[in-house]
Amino acid sequence: MRHKYETRGLVLARTHAGEANTFVTLLTSDLGLVHARAQSLRKPGAKLAAALATLAESEVVLVRGKEGWRVTGAVLGESWFARLAAGDARERAARVSGLLLRLVAGEAQDAAIFSTMRGFLESLETLPEGLYDAAEVLVVLRALAALGLDTGEIPGGVSEFSPALLASVAQNRKAYVARINTGISASGL
Repeated sequence: MRHKYETRGLVLARTHAGEANTFVTLLTSDLGLVHARAQSLRKPGAKLAAALATLAESEVVLVRGKEGWRVTGAVLGESWFARLAAGDARERAARVSGLLLRLVAGEAQDAAIFSTMRGFLESLETLPEGLYDAAEVLVVLRALAALGLDTGEIPGGVSEFSPALLASVAQNRKAYVARINTGISASGL
């Protein structure tokens, strides 16, 4: 009998696998980035469809098999796609998700990236649009630091995206973007 892992996960991407199955890429708080197969997810009335939609944050149950991870259960916590009504907020969330998919190599027990991404999504829901750019810069910088690709000082806590902090980031945007570009170059992407 295989061990079941229960963790909180954020769905960053979905890829079709066959007629009804789907591979989901989850950013988890305990296991890092996980690619898992979800059976019959694309069938009408699938139980797990809402909990495994893109940008859904869910409690997931994973089993590790011979061929990799498999999702055996999921309960929806937050649907960030539905909560982020503005098109610009969704675009920024998608851009950061895409960058994380490229940068995070795989399973690593670093809860900082999950907490940072969750804080970023929460901030996009409440912040004025004028601060979205600073929030995007800050989340990318924090992710690079968590991956060891930036060693500079980063203002605020892991999941803090307050308006005052983001105003400070906006003032120093040029220096932060230069650090981000250096970090991405160091990653080899």
